[in-house]
Amino acid sequence: MVNIGYHSSKIQGQFISSIYTQIVDKIINIPIKQARQVNINVYAFSCERDLAVQVASIRSFIRHVGVPHKFTVISDGSYTVNSCKLLSQIHPCVDVVDWQDLAAPQIPDYIFKHALNHPHRPTKAMWKRLAALMSLKIDSPTIYTDADILFFPGATDLIALCQSRDNLPWYLPDCKPSLDDRILLESDEKINPVNAGFFILKQQLDWYSPLERVAKFVESPIFYTDQTVVHLAMHHAHAKPLTKDKYIINVDDQFMYPDRYASQQIALRHYVNDVRHKFWLNVGV
Repeated sequence: MVNIGYHSSKIQGQFISSIYTQIVDKIINIPIKQARQVNINVYAFSCERDLAVQVASIRSFIRHVGVPHKFTVISDGSYTVNSCKLLSQIHPCVDVVDWQDLAAPQIPDYIFKHALNHPHRPTKAMWKRLAALMSLKIDSPTIYTDADILFFPGATDLIALCQSRDNLPWYLPDCKPSLDDRILLESDEKINPVNAGFFILKQQLDWYSPLERVAKFVESPIFYTDQTVVHLAMHHAHAKPLTKDKYIINVDDQFMYPDRYASQQIALRHYVNDVRHKFWLNVGV
């Protein structure tokens, strides 16, 4: 039996995505109604293919959280000059940098090796992201967000989390373990899986301890190896989970028409591949 609701949702999402992509140069010139300034630095990682998704995500953050000190888009190297210009026109707080301009030269060579030469393009991209993130100087509350995340009115909650005196990180709990077992040495290290698509830092993590395991046990990383590095680094830092009813990554509504979780109360939803079409059902301008 054909699932009409699911296919209708997919078709609608694809249609909205197509229209948004065609007029993205006009959408970026629509003023965002937001005067609230927030002392937060935000970083996102994306590529040319995700230009429209990245535009929508940035606009939703500014609309529902506020104007950050800076919103830096880390390019995987594929953004064109014109696309960088378009992103920077969204708001004066937005800038675009190439991942190699952020990556510190003292990073272990094997990280650059995976980032530059891994045969699997998505895995290569994740190591570019990791190289950039572990090089950031965290001197004020800092958010990392994937491009396929939309923010909702409940995202004002992020302001309080970032302004709290607690220096512990916050992470997005994954809906299921997506980890590389080769670098998990104890069975309890699988508990409370971390999704690497969104987190809050007030000081830099110790990336090198989990990376030592990669160097020792992994000849060739898989797609989830970098996420496992984030997972281990977060738990070693005693990171706290964001509440699952406000920070959403569930995919159990994949085969139904509506977005089960989108509401005025949630802070964000990470629209991973299985539910990416629902991203466009909730996007605004």
